[in-house]
Amino acid sequence: MTQQKSMKSKNKLRTALYVALFGILSFSHSYGQDKSAAEKKWANSETVSAGQLKAAINQQPPALDIATGAEIPSEGYCDQPYVVKLPDGTWLCTMTTGKGHEGQKGQHIVSCRSSDRGKTWEPHVDIEPADGPEASWVMPYLTDYGRVYVFYTYNAKDMKQVRASTGYARKRVDTLGEYALKFSDDGGKTWSKQRWFIPVRETGIDRRNSYTGEVRFFWGVGKPIQHKSAMYLGFTKVETFGRTFIEKSESFFLRCSNIETERDPDKLEWKTLPDGDDGLKSPKGPIASEVNLTVLSDGSLFCTYRTVVGHPCHAYSRDDGKTWTKTAFMTYGPGGPLVDHPRAANFVRKLTEGPYKGRYIYWFHNNQTKSWGVRNPAYLLGGTEVDGPGGKHIQWGEPVAVLYDRNPKTRISYPDFIWDDGLYITETQKSIARVHRIPDRLLRSLWKKTKAEQATERYGVPPSVSGGVMQGNNRTDK
Repeated sequence: MTQQKSMKSKNKLRTALYVALFGILSFSHSYGQDKSAAEKKWANSETVSAGQLKAAINQQPPALDIATGAEIPSEGYCDQPYVVKLPDGTWLCTMTTGKGHEGQKGQHIVSCRSSDRGKTWEPHVDIEPADGPEASWVMPYLTDYGRVYVFYTYNAKDMKQVRASTGYARKRVDTLGEYALKFSDDGGKTWSKQRWFIPVRETGIDRRNSYTGEVRFFWGVGKPIQHKSAMYLGFTKVETFGRTFIEKSESFFLRCSNIETERDPDKLEWKTLPDGDDGLKSPKGPIASEVNLTVLSDGSLFCTYRTVVGHPCHAYSRDDGKTWTKTAFMTYGPGGPLVDHPRAANFVRKLTEGPYKGRYIYWFHNNQTKSWGVRNPAYLLGGTEVDGPGGKHIQWGEPVAVLYDRNPKTRISYPDFIWDDGLYITETQKSIARVHRIPDRLLRSLWKKTKAEQATERYGVPPSVSGGVMQGNNRTDK
């Protein structure tokens, strides 16, 4: 009897291996087939992991397969492919890249240019070289007078390891140092040899790190915006590195009040926001990271950032970023249901050109994974302004899948949004960066009437609105 059970177990194991091998071969084969055949395979899948992919493919209008996009060149690893459109129409893309994996030696920042909306690109230009200290998480900003600034994390002391609780985290020296900047006055063809360091104000989370603030831990993904002639960018301060790499964080902003008028970088005036000793936090959990922001029509600021509890956070500021509404998970609108999102970048943008000028888009992944988790497909929400306590708020529509990959494990993230006679989105999976032209009919579908709007039209009762309490103590910078 024991021998028979053993034989049955071996047979089951052998059968399972054959099935797994067949599945791998089938997947590899289908991936090389034409797009329609591969999509049909996913659309007919009954697996839970492919559920969102099936919906994205069957959605009308359908989401885009990222394989159809135009590739942005990199050295291998690639992150945050952000674009500014220069006055002559040229696209200037900046990115973090390297020949290894994220965080490995040789990670640095580059730029490249495209004159055909991302179809082809000129060769890379080093902003910081691969053989220098780690330079990472670069973000561009185009001034009104045509200069392009870039802001990035720079391992200025060329540290080889950092105090952390795991071997992996100790080797990551790409998320510490000085907040550096360089500039280009020729559209990214060349960059200033000199770099300048931003005087980021010390706060409580800095003093609580393993160096008591002598070394700063931080990075930024919140692409700079202009507000009242000042520049704002979002960034994250880190308290501890460990098992999940970033173990505790808070979100902040940098404001430069005279970047549009002062051309000497030594004379730029900086302020760290919000006021006080604390940044923006999550109502639950230790992570409040990757904050980004936009401006509403009444001059209010709106931001979103990621957490580890299955929902992103949002906040409003009615005083130019000095204080923000009470920490809260993001909702679909005032008094609405919570937005679902994993530990991943989630970005808000205001459309400033085209037929949807003045409306908003929000990038997220529409699932409650509490770790880095599922970043495929990527979804958009379309937003419009509504009145609420303290000023304007954003009311969001229904989720619309915008991009997907046929491999459910692919992590699509760190997008940018460019309006150039239509909406283009850049994205990366950390190994390939691409640009995609979003079909007009897919974009139009973002502003279908929401259930709340339909109820308002039918019953004459607007959705309920909830207020928020401001946080911050008006403490000024050191």
